[in-house]
Amino acid sequence: MTADELRGWCLGRFGAEETFPFNASTSVFKVGGKMFALSALSEEPLQVSVKCDPDYAEELRESHESIIPGYHLNKRHWITVTLGGDAGDDLVRMLIAESHALVAPWRGRSRGLRPGRDDGLTPHARVNRAAWDGIAEEFVPAAER
Repeated sequence: MTADELRGWCLGRFGAEETFPFNASTSVFKVGGKMFALSALSEEPLQVSVKCDPDYAEELRESHESIIPGYHLNKRHWITVTLGGDAGDDLVRMLIAESHALVAPWRGRSRGLRPGRDDGLTPHARVNRAAWDGIAEEFVPAAER
């Protein structure tokens, strides 16, 4: 994944915007005023930091060398992924979509999910479902073909 592809994927999330609150070279991607990804797009190696369910973040860090605790971020809730490593582009796209779903202001409304509701899903499964719901429309044209 290139820097342009990373920027495009982040900005392709519903309601996403790119801001530069820290400096001119660090892109901070937000939804509803909340950060869901950040990256110094001109740096090598290219990295992106995303918000992540704490249990899933721990699992990812244990299973991928290219995933570390969030750089200059809350280590429990954020991970930093080095692109081009063992995580793979598809996982990076999914992590960005999940991060977006975690911070989106409308989180959980599409399926009537409310805090405390017993829907039988783990917190990670709820976030995963919301992330896939958020990107499902991108797969419709290919599926219709």
